[in-house]
Amino acid sequence: MNKRFSIFLLLAILLSSCGKPATPPPPPTATQIPPTSTPTATATPTQLIPATVTPVCISSEPTQADIDRVFSYTGEIFNDPAWERTEIGASVSWQNVGHGAAVYVESLVFPCGYEDPDLNVYFSDQNWQAIFANYESYQFVTKCRTDTGIRLYQFKTQNQGFTYTINYWAQSDTDTRVIVAMIVFPFEEQALLGTYSAQLFPDLPNCS
Repeated sequence: MNKRFSIFLLLAILLSSCGKPATPPPPPTATQIPPTSTPTATATPTQLIPATVTPVCISSEPTQADIDRVFSYTGEIFNDPAWERTEIGASVSWQNVGHGAAVYVESLVFPCGYEDPDLNVYFSDQNWQAIFANYESYQFVTKCRTDTGIRLYQFKTQNQGFTYTINYWAQSDTDTRVIVAMIVFPFEEQALLGTYSAQLFPDLPNCS
C-alpha cells in the first residue's frame, strides 16, 4: 500500500501550487488490507471433522489489467486540460489548479478475496481515522449504497483553516478487486463537486 501513500503525497505537492486554496489538504495515510478470515466449522459427535480449507491468495501487486482498468474507469470526464493527470501504479489522480480540487481513483487488491463484511471492516471508523490522520480534523457526514453494492462515504475535512468536502466511493469490481474513487473540493465549491459526482456516479452522486 506504499504506492497509495506515494500518490497521495504527490497529489498534495501538486495542489500546493494551487491558489485556491493556497494550502493543500494533507495526503491520507496508507492503510493495510487485512486478509479475510476463514470461518471455522463446528462438528457434532456424529459429524466428520472437515479438513481445514486454506484460501487461495494471489499477489497483492497490481497487474497491467488493474492499471488499464483504473485509467479507463472515469472515461472522458476529466479529459479537460484544466485537470492535470498523474499516474502511479494502479492509481491515477487529477488536480485542478483553478478550483483547488483533486480526484483520485485506485484499484484495491484483496489478495485472499473479500465478502461484504470484509468491506464493512475495511471502510470503518478505525480505518477512516488512519486515512485522515494527517488532517487537523475530519468529520464523517453520512454513508449510503445502491442495491448493486456501490458505497458512498461523505466527509468534511479541515487543514490550516480550509474546509474540504469529500465524496469517497467504493465499488466491487472482481472477486479480489475493489475500485475506490475520491473527489475533493473546497467547501465553497460544492456545486462543482455535485456536478462531477453526478457524472462519475449518476446512480449515487450523493446520499441526500
